[in-house]
Amino acid sequence: MNYSIALSAALMTLSLSACDKPKVATPPPTVVAVPVPVPGPAGPAGATGDTGAAGGTGATGERGKTGGDTVVILPAPAPAK
Repeated sequence: MNYSIALSAALMTLSLSACDKPKVATPPPTVVAVPVPVPGPAGPAGATGDTGAAGGTGATGERGKTGGDTVVILPAPAPAK
């Protein structure tokens, strides 16, 4: 009795593994054409900008104020070894 149960379990395992499994057919992916914008020809050049009164690259700003009560403290140089 002990061998018959083990033998029938082994036989069922082998018989079930021998069955054909249906293959799932997946359809190929569909390709959708997406329109891509293509740049056209270059247009005419625009007008040049104003060069300012001095003929340079543009207006210049005012000069800043020079130092007044400002004190600048410099650290002492490191001693040579």
